[in-house]
Amino acid sequence: MDRAELTAEEARAGIKALAPQIDRYANLIVRTGVNVKPGQEMVVQAPVETCEFVRLLVKHGYAAGAGHVTVIWNDDAVTRMTYENVETAYFEQTPEWQRIQLDSLAEAGACFIFVEGADPEALKGIDPAKPAAASKARNTQCRSFRRGLDFNINPWCIAGAPVAAWAKHVFPGVPDDVAIYRLWCAILSVARADGADPESDWELHNATFEKNLRFLNEKRFVALHYTADNGTDLTVGLTDRHLWAGGCGETPDGHPFFPNIPTEEVFTSPDCEKADGIVYSALPLIHHGNKIDRFWLRFEGGCVVDYDAVIGKDALTSILATDEGARRLGEVALISKNTPIRESEMLFYDTLYDENASCHLALGIGFAECYEGGYGMTTEELRERGVNTSSTHVDFMIGTDDLDIMGVCADGTEIPVFVNGQWSWE
Repeated sequence: MDRAELTAEEARAGIKALAPQIDRYANLIVRTGVNVKPGQEMVVQAPVETCEFVRLLVKHGYAAGAGHVTVIWNDDAVTRMTYENVETAYFEQTPEWQRIQLDSLAEAGACFIFVEGADPEALKGIDPAKPAAASKARNTQCRSFRRGLDFNINPWCIAGAPVAAWAKHVFPGVPDDVAIYRLWCAILSVARADGADPESDWELHNATFEKNLRFLNEKRFVALHYTADNGTDLTVGLTDRHLWAGGCGETPDGHPFFPNIPTEEVFTSPDCEKADGIVYSALPLIHHGNKIDRFWLRFEGGCVVDYDAVIGKDALTSILATDEGARRLGEVALISKNTPIRESEMLFYDTLYDENASCHLALGIGFAECYEGGYGMTTEELRERGVNTSSTHVDFMIGTDDLDIMGVCADGTEIPVFVNGQWSWE
């Protein structure tokens, strides 16, 4: 039977039938995602609605040898009530207990699992300055925690699990159980977690990144030039010692992990002083529960000098106002339209998924791993070499079906990298 025609009772039976696959997915996140080490602290941050899935993560964490598992819960409804009733000034400081909790876990060498599952419009109508202030405070005041993630000192993995409000947004007009079942099926499929051995499938998937990474790292382009029929015409300069990464990441001491499940991108950090032109969004951006759609950014000398949005301009303004680095690029990511997420023709209304369906850029902090010798540098030293610093990192999707990207060589010649939204050699 077509999933669109399921009754609620059939959907509940379908979710029950998926239980073995969901269990394997949880195991994938623990053993391949963060790749927990024996005796290591494992931290899971998740929505309360995903408690059954979190229990699977905890089970597999201990089975893999975790020394202890800490679970940190969040709830969209409580978060909204907090923003409705508390003044902005409160959010400018992270509570001391929370700072101590996050920093002490990072300093103890914990690995972190972040379960994505939220109402895309949970904070609709809320002053975007409030969640922006809370995010900035955590990213600047929880220093060990933030550095542990930004420099890959602590293995981390973001992966999704359905909640009703999110599922209903992706699949409107059907009962909650039907929407949740359909979203589970989609998540397992695009995460390559619907087979008999997801861990082996991810080993094969990781090998597919190697050709693209080898090409980009050998060419040593000085810039990328993006054009599309929607008006995008942007040139982004690259640093002198940039490195492209993708697929499996590593801690500075060589421990492998996957920051995102799913992932389809290869990426680097550009020179944040070198971006000129205009770029138009290809998909909506959901940021702190606010939707930003049909927007554009104009860059001069690496900095956003003008912008607009049909929907969510205030939220976009709050991102750009975070700090000076929020108006500059910290990431360029290349993703072919020939990927499971793009081919599903689904809009997930969640950056983890939608960014892996489309080439994207990111405003905010860049990556130490994307500069040769970067792990041994301070953020200030990286900034001197063009790798952006900021208390935020916000991905936005620009990959249209007709996007062309030219790699600019040091002698000025140009080599096609993307033609009509896909690698030039596909």
